[in-house]
Amino acid sequence: MTISFHSFSIQSSTIIFILCSIIIQSESYTSSSIRLPRSQSRSPPVTIFVTEYGATGDGVHYDTGPIQSAIDACSLAGGGRVVFPPGNYLTATVFLKSRVVLEVQKNATVLGGTRLEDYPAEQSRWYVVVAEDTEDVGITGGGEINGQGLEFVVKFDERKNVMVSWNQTGACTGDECRPRLVGFIRSKNVRVWNIRLIEPAYWCLHLVQCDNTYIHDMSIYGDFNTPNNDGIDIDDSNNTVITRCTINTGDDAICPKTYEGPLYNLTATDSWIRTKSSAIKFGSASWFEFKGLLFDNITIVDSHRGLGLQIRDGGDVSDITFSNINITTRYYDPSWWGRAEPIYVTTCPRDNTSKTGSISNLLFVNITATSENGIFLSGSKSGKLRNLKFLNVNLNYKRWTSYADGLVDYRPGCQGLVNRSSAGVMMEHIEGLEVENVNMRWLGDRVRRWNNPLEFKPSTVDNISFLNFHSGSYNQ
Repeated sequence: MTISFHSFSIQSSTIIFILCSIIIQSESYTSSSIRLPRSQSRSPPVTIFVTEYGATGDGVHYDTGPIQSAIDACSLAGGGRVVFPPGNYLTATVFLKSRVVLEVQKNATVLGGTRLEDYPAEQSRWYVVVAEDTEDVGITGGGEINGQGLEFVVKFDERKNVMVSWNQTGACTGDECRPRLVGFIRSKNVRVWNIRLIEPAYWCLHLVQCDNTYIHDMSIYGDFNTPNNDGIDIDDSNNTVITRCTINTGDDAICPKTYEGPLYNLTATDSWIRTKSSAIKFGSASWFEFKGLLFDNITIVDSHRGLGLQIRDGGDVSDITFSNINITTRYYDPSWWGRAEPIYVTTCPRDNTSKTGSISNLLFVNITATSENGIFLSGSKSGKLRNLKFLNVNLNYKRWTSYADGLVDYRPGCQGLVNRSSAGVMMEHIEGLEVENVNMRWLGDRVRRWNNPLEFKPSTVDNISFLNFHSGSYNQ
């Protein structure tokens, strides 16, 4: 077998690789069927202030009843806006209704309750604000919704906080039994904009089986040491646009998942992300297909992992484009998934009862990364990676934290953490990879000792082509 190299230069002393020349069929995908939601009120919209129904906004007394009454009245009147004037509105779960937009004004805060009795009996409905089976709904106003996540911390730890878990209820098991912040369930024409969502105890903004969602010009903030406080989780939802958002949180920032159905046409653009986990992560819940996703013009800073695909449950991934993305990744405590990889593409069965999904037709174009570890591309024997293309990619490797390297992270499931020498790009179980106009720089003594720009696991890689690939070591 042979490998095809054109205009290929490497200054490091060792390359571990195998295999052949490539035929690549990966193409750029553009999401063409996204529709932006628009108001479709059936009668002239009304405006109702929660204070008209008795909300005090003092942050001490619960305003749940007045808030829900205002939402119900607005919905019955044909829809409109429910307004929170400046103040602090403590509440248990409130249910958003069709054709109602919550307007949380500047200097107004909706505070989520911290007691178990503040939430419904069913764990699936544990949100501060939730919309179920609705249409034409939204949240805006310039204020904030605050989950008071720090009140759920049992032990503060710079490595990772220890959190409350309400598993004694029997409503859920494990250590992740805490309320989410905002949820839209089986809803259509959802819009979230000009709002701050902060300090969730668990996931922050959650879309479940939604269609036609527009999230823009808003920010999410979660404590950097708190686990499971994901930014935006998109489950089984189609036709979603995320743009001009700032997400700064401990756990995964933008996280598409498939539990009960496929996920199509997700576009995320013009956003800034910082996370102690993965900035963009597919899965790990991945029972159904992901197809037609575009991520463009995104800045990722100080994150544990940049672009991640964790396919563990048999779902297939195809036609995905990552373009114009600037990434900085670093090591954090290994209790967090991730090993500072700027790009991480994996598919393997979660356990011996799981199927293996496929990943194909991925395009990475105009990517710049500065990271403490290399790119990791890993299929599996029954689920190879197919037709991957890297075009115009600049990779800068240097070390600046004191965490040890030399570990490969397959979590969740699969092989767990595995000792293995570091490399600029590690590949295994791949059929079809095209690399064109890629520059790899090794900055400083701590990374030059890696010696491996490329590591190909023997007998697992086929159809590989490199055109204008350059690698070298530089002092800094």
